[in-house]
Amino acid sequence: MPPTLDLSQSTHAKMIVSPPRLNLRRAASYQHEKAPLSATSSRFNFNHLMFSPPPSPGLPALVPRPRKISSGPRPSRVLRVTGWLFGLALIIFVVRAVLKKDVQVPVVGWALDGREEYEMVGQYDLPDFPTPIAVTDRKGRSKWTVSIPPTYDFPLSTKEYSDICAKCQEVAAHVSELHGHAKSSQHAQKDYYYEDPYFVDVSDAEKRGLLPGVEGKAWKVTARAQSGHLVGDWANGLVDKSVCKTSLTFVLESTDAGLGPTMMMLWMAYGLAQKEKRSFFIDDSRWAYGEYTNIFKAPPMPSCNPPPRHEMLPCPHNARHLVVSAATASETFGKSFNAEYENSHRSNVNRDRPIYELARAGYEALFRLNDEDQPYVDRRIKQLRTLAKVAEGGHNDGMVVGVHIRHGDLHPLEYQYNGAYIPLNLYAQRSKEIIEEYHNSSTTLGGEDVVAKKHSFSIIASDDPDVYETEEFSSSLRAQEQIKLASKQHIQEMNPDKSVMHKFVDETFGWEGGFFATMFWNLGRSTLNNANGADEVQTTLRPSAETMRLRGLIGRAYTLDLAVLGQASDAVICTMSATGCRLLAVIMGWEKAMEDGKWVNIDGDYQWTALTL
Repeated sequence: MPPTLDLSQSTHAKMIVSPPRLNLRRAASYQHEKAPLSATSSRFNFNHLMFSPPPSPGLPALVPRPRKISSGPRPSRVLRVTGWLFGLALIIFVVRAVLKKDVQVPVVGWALDGREEYEMVGQYDLPDFPTPIAVTDRKGRSKWTVSIPPTYDFPLSTKEYSDICAKCQEVAAHVSELHGHAKSSQHAQKDYYYEDPYFVDVSDAEKRGLLPGVEGKAWKVTARAQSGHLVGDWANGLVDKSVCKTSLTFVLESTDAGLGPTMMMLWMAYGLAQKEKRSFFIDDSRWAYGEYTNIFKAPPMPSCNPPPRHEMLPCPHNARHLVVSAATASETFGKSFNAEYENSHRSNVNRDRPIYELARAGYEALFRLNDEDQPYVDRRIKQLRTLAKVAEGGHNDGMVVGVHIRHGDLHPLEYQYNGAYIPLNLYAQRSKEIIEEYHNSSTTLGGEDVVAKKHSFSIIASDDPDVYETEEFSSSLRAQEQIKLASKQHIQEMNPDKSVMHKFVDETFGWEGGFFATMFWNLGRSTLNNANGADEVQTTLRPSAETMRLRGLIGRAYTLDLAVLGQASDAVICTMSATGCRLLAVIMGWEKAMEDGKWVNIDGDYQWTALTL
């Protein structure tokens, strides 16, 4: 029996103990060792038993391999975490919608700079400034509207109105593209009454949850703080009336110092409102000439209340409640307006008659001077007609020729005089020609009416006080003498001794040369304040009470001149470059001014147009 091995006392901790029948000898090829000569040979030892054989490919490893350290989370784990977060967010959204009675959180975005994209944000991140925004309804369809915070001051500034109009076109085009329409189709649309199918009016957007709005009666509280000043007594007399279904509000504020363009747009806006069956309101909150009722009587008031101010939009034109001002004139009275209202079948002055009729409707309804000036106009017209009246037995009464002369910062359209003014002798000469042409054959037998010629005369209205003293008009009468614009020379003649106390007269104030915008904006300001900025337009400074008084007098003088010239004259001579000339044509009436040719323009071969934008 072969001897057994007892290795229990071995100091080796790790060892393979083989079963009796297993040959523990290593092959000589392992380490090129030689086999022992005998069991008792001194060369024989058990060291070769301490090495483990190479692992068999068919047997499991006796010692578990260490796990590899991963450099990142497994994709499956990321997906699981993302899924849990999405599910949690969905649950929160559903619970929140239930608690808030299914109030939708739409997607909105507002127009940024031209090169920027539209940022899409949530309802609770609506901009705190007025701007058009893109919205998404509950079915995921893109729409757009105009967001004006309900507590925002009304009216908006002229810059804000013009910016909104520009952005309206950008947002409308963007939403149209989202619906698969080409860009060019938007530019091709020129219909003035085109209704954008993707535009949502403010009140509708609030009802659908696209805009937060102001619920219940809360808007009435905020509206009082930012309601501006609408002319009329609607706040006191129409408390129980409902809000107007549609409206047009004209904002008198303008960066143009001249009163003429504002009056023309006001009359046209009224006529447009009547044609579109909109209620009409006037806001004079920041009018440079003061309160509207200091010059005119309050306009006829509709039988309904004006809408919340944040629903009054400058664009698009099909908005339920529209705001029109000098800042939005190109939007309301631009190319599409002309294309809609011009008579394209006519090439003469009749082409603009539909626009003329809009302005005429505004004149008849709104050109009613205050209680102090209107009685004077009536008396002055009667006085002038009496001077032209021929005694009983004469063939005709004399002619009253009105002459409107605009100097100042406005120059003629005719190239020859573009850098200066129409010479005064041309006005005087044309006035004589009109009288001669009419009375040379005005008798019953077609002869000259000498008596009527002697009773004919001209009346003058000008922004330049020196015109009245010229040789050409030395025998002419002033259209009105209620309010006169004086030059420095006249002021000094009235107050020759400066050491004597007298009523305050601004030493720097005078109208030499006519009406200048810079002079208007600086009315009532001290000479010291004007020393370094006389040429700057001071539209941002809050005017003083004295400034507003002076501006109001200028406005009244302008309207008095127009009223007397337009209503007392048998013919009017003026220049088309001046808006006052165009207003006179409206005051005279179409038949007298256009068909009878009594409105005479001596500034180039131009026909009547309402506005030059």
